[in-house]
Amino acid sequence: MTRLSDLGILAKFMEALAEWNCDGFIQWNRRSAEWVRKNLDGVSQKAIGQAMYEHALSGGEIDQARENYEGYRDRHPYHYDFRISFADRRLYIETVIDDSRMGPTVSIKNIKDA
Repeated sequence: MTRLSDLGILAKFMEALAEWNCDGFIQWNRRSAEWVRKNLDGVSQKAIGQAMYEHALSGGEIDQARENYEGYRDRHPYHYDFRISFADRRLYIETVIDDSRMGPTVSIKNIKDA
């Protein structure tokens, strides 16, 4: 695992995360959305998106790791890990970046306590 240093990929993250308050730019799989509901009482997914944006904007680390899962690595050779402080907790958030016709989107693949 290495720190994300590709400025093109970082720009895509910033473009998508800057829209944290709009639907569709940060997408959550069912398991991750459920984890938030069960473990972060009253916290919205948008609030976590905002925290991710602020983390990236401030130069916080985003790690790049080679994707090992068979079903994902054909489409996403890497995933990107955020470790952020949020609501008196340290969270690990695993993401991938996708390009769509409308621009980049961030997909949350996993979230848990770090």
